[in-house]
Amino acid sequence: MAGETAPAAGRDAAPKWSTLGNVPGKTGVMICGHGSRSQAAVDEFAVLAQKLPALLPPEWAVDYGYLEFANPVIRDGLDRLRDQGCDRILAVPGMLFAAMHAKNDIPTVLNTYAAQHGVEITYGRELGVDPKMIAAAADRIRTAMVQADQDGAVPYEETCLVVIGRGASDPDANGNVAKVARMLQEGLGFGWMEVGYSGVTFPLVEPCLTHAARLGYKRILVFPYFLFTGILIDRIYGFTDQVAAAHPDISFVKAGYLGDHPQVLATFAERVTEQVGEIPPPNCAICKYRTQVLGFEAEVGAPQESHHHHVEGQGASAPGSNVADCRLCDSFCTGECRLEGDPHHHDHDHDHDHGHGHGHHGHSHDHDHDHPEYPHAKHPHGPESARRK
Repeated sequence: MAGETAPAAGRDAAPKWSTLGNVPGKTGVMICGHGSRSQAAVDEFAVLAQKLPALLPPEWAVDYGYLEFANPVIRDGLDRLRDQGCDRILAVPGMLFAAMHAKNDIPTVLNTYAAQHGVEITYGRELGVDPKMIAAAADRIRTAMVQADQDGAVPYEETCLVVIGRGASDPDANGNVAKVARMLQEGLGFGWMEVGYSGVTFPLVEPCLTHAARLGYKRILVFPYFLFTGILIDRIYGFTDQVAAAHPDISFVKAGYLGDHPQVLATFAERVTEQVGEIPPPNCAICKYRTQVLGFEAEVGAPQESHHHHVEGQGASAPGSNVADCRLCDSFCTGECRLEGDPHHHDHDHDHDHGHGHGHHGHSHDHDHDHPEYPHAKHPHGPESARRK
């Protein structure tokens, strides 16, 4: 969490109990999702939330909510937990890595709610780089390799692994994608590995895949390190098809995203229960808001505020939620709309399913807050690469 604001939802807000079997009052669990304009993504997150209680103490109440776009919003889930008599709530970000949403936006919502209603809320870690998450990713990759081998076996050492992460204006989150990719490459024995991102940073999907195609491998396996489907998954698979069409001599294989893999569920459960241990693990270990990170030094001590109230609860069917609304995209969202006439084209963390076509997707950037300038906004393999050639 950034800054020195109310610690009710922060890493220093240690709970007043120490064992799972000795918890005073009623405990609630709040899963804080990002939200999406994709109804399928919202539905998949809800399924995960419904499966999680089986991995937690039966007396704990579990609910969920979204930061933006989708309903229910986080406050609604917290209201439902309080209605069930919960006076202590263990909140976790439903996200793979900690960037602005997990470090800033969600804690702001939780802090505000805790102060307004006098409820104790602690805030756990993101899923992060965890052996269970690596195992879930490896399972998805192995499955894709086995299915691809039905058309002719290609060994791992003759395959280039391309891992595509979300992409953020936070080098901590981006670096963790690269670490996961390396662990997958080394653990499975791929011949080579490249890392790309669906937005904000560099390299984006198309330049990453085009580069991988030059390396001379018989097969390129594309793995989106994402929890759920949505516009960005469509983007990853869409660019994969485009690059594959330009390189018919290379076999391109699309692996499935993580979804509700049992190891993902186990990691979520651990992120909840570890908050009631003797020493809850700290969140945001390498945080650009707390310490100087190369290239992002100016963001230390940035005020903690949520940037997503303007699209909270807007609904997955809001204007701009599908490619058919966009005059720039054909079969999938390329992200080009971010660049056209948008003074914030450096994208920050705003490439998260904000719709298509600036000016007709129902979202304006004229808010009462400022975003920090992403230092590599004009990198030729970053957001600028979305422009049509």
